[in-house]
Amino acid sequence: MDTDKAYLFGLIIGGSVWGSANDNFQIRLPYRKWGSLQHNPQRVGEIGYDIMNVVIPMFENKYNINATYKQNEYEWLVKCKGDLTNLKQDLLFYGIAPEGKILKTVKLTPIISELVDDNLKRRFIAGIADTICSISPSHRRFTEQFQILSFEISGFNYPLVCDLCRLLYSINCIPDQILWNHPNFHSGNDPFYSSWKKGFKLRIQLDTFAEYGSFAFKSCIESMRENLQLQKQSHNFVLCPDRKLNVRPACIHPAEHDILLPDNIRGAHYLHNRHVCAVLGCENAPYEQVKLLFQKSGNYIIPFPIIHKGTKEEIENIIANESLFSKRQYHSNTIKIKKLYDLYQKNHNYLIYGSKPKTGYPIVNVLKCVDYLISDKFELSNKRSKGKFIDNVKKKIDLFPDISVKIKVPNLLTPLVIYHKQLGSLVGAYNPQVYQRLVTVSPENKYKLLVRAITEKDLNNAR
Repeated sequence: MDTDKAYLFGLIIGGSVWGSANDNFQIRLPYRKWGSLQHNPQRVGEIGYDIMNVVIPMFENKYNINATYKQNEYEWLVKCKGDLTNLKQDLLFYGIAPEGKILKTVKLTPIISELVDDNLKRRFIAGIADTICSISPSHRRFTEQFQILSFEISGFNYPLVCDLCRLLYSINCIPDQILWNHPNFHSGNDPFYSSWKKGFKLRIQLDTFAEYGSFAFKSCIESMRENLQLQKQSHNFVLCPDRKLNVRPACIHPAEHDILLPDNIRGAHYLHNRHVCAVLGCENAPYEQVKLLFQKSGNYIIPFPIIHKGTKEEIENIIANESLFSKRQYHSNTIKIKKLYDLYQKNHNYLIYGSKPKTGYPIVNVLKCVDYLISDKFELSNKRSKGKFIDNVKKKIDLFPDISVKIKVPNLLTPLVIYHKQLGSLVGAYNPQVYQRLVTVSPENKYKLLVRAITEKDLNNAR
C-alpha cells in the first residue's frame, strides 16, 4: 500500500460502477448543482483540471489504465479502460469485489487494516471525499456560520458507514452526526410517507475536516475555503460519549421492518442517531446516555402520525382504513386560528384536548398543520410552507382576523383531524405513560428498542 493506491482505492470504493465488460468500468462523481456548467462554469473547468491532473495520471502510472471523462447535468463520469487484471487482483486482495456499485456492498475492514499511518488514512479518505462528499453551503447546522461537510452514501451498507466513521475518528476528524438510512430519521413525523430511502449522510464540521481530513481535488479544497469564510468562529468538536443526546419524538413507522434493513437493525425503533451506534456496537457510542433514554422512551415515541398533511379526501381514506381511527367518535369544532395562535404565544409547549395532565396534542404541531392548510399554492414547496410557520400564521390572521379551521376531536387519543376547505391533516397525541407500555428491549441486544402496536385496550386503560 502506498499513498497513490490508497487514494485510488478510496475513489473506486466511493464512486465506481462495474458492468459485465472485462476491460472498462466507470467512476461517477455526483456533483449535481455544485459541479454543473449552469450553476458554476468556473468550477466546471477546475473539476476537469483536477481529473486531468490527479485521477488520469494516477491510473496510468499505477495500473497502465487509460482514463477519460465527460460531464452531464447531474454528474461527472470518469471512464477507465484497459487491462484491468492487476487492479482487480489488488481489489480482491482487500476483499473488494469489482462488481456493480461497490459502495453498496463493500466492507472496509480489510483495507483499513493496511492503512498503517495517518498519511495513508487521509489519502484513502481523500479518494472517498473527492467522490461522494457534498460541500454545498446549504449543508449547515442551523445557520451558515456552522458549515458542515456531508459524505453522501446510497444504499443500506451500515457496516461501511460505521467503519468510515471510525476511520475518521482515528485521525481526530470527529463526525458531527450520522443521518442513518432509516425511516426514524428520514420520516420521523409521518408513518404514511413511503419515500424515506434517501441514503446516509455522514456529517462533519467543516473546520474539523479542514484541519484533520483531506481532499485531493483543488476544486473541493477551494470550495471548502469559501464556505469556511462564512463562519466567523471555529467550532470545537466533542467526542461522542460526551455529547448530550437531544431527542425529539418520532413516529412508529411500518418500514422499521423493511427487508432492506440489515438483520441487526431491522424491527427496532431508534431514538437518536447515536442510539444506532450503540446497537451496532461502536466503541464510541454513548451507551449510558442511551440507557437513560429508555427510562423515558414514552416521551419520545408516537405510535401515530405526529403530522400528516394531504387532501381532505386522503385524510378521510386514512381514517376509514385504520381501525383505531375509524372506531372513534369525533366531536367537531370550528375554531378561530387566532385562538390557537394565542395559546401558542402563552406557552409553546401547550397541549390541547388532553384526557388528563401531560397528555394531548402539541399546539406547535397543530399550528404547523394550520399553516399548511391556510397557505396558497405559491406559499408551499410540495407540502412544506415557505418561511417560519408561526410568522406565516400571524400574517394570515392579520389579513383575515376571523379565519378558522374545523377540528375533529376523537373520544380517545388517536390523531386529531383538522380540515380547511379541501385540505386536511392529522396530529398525533402526546401520551407518554401509555406509550411507555408499548416498549420492550430485545433479548438479543440490550440497546435494541422494540415497540409493539398500540391497541384499543391501551387507549381505554389510559382514561
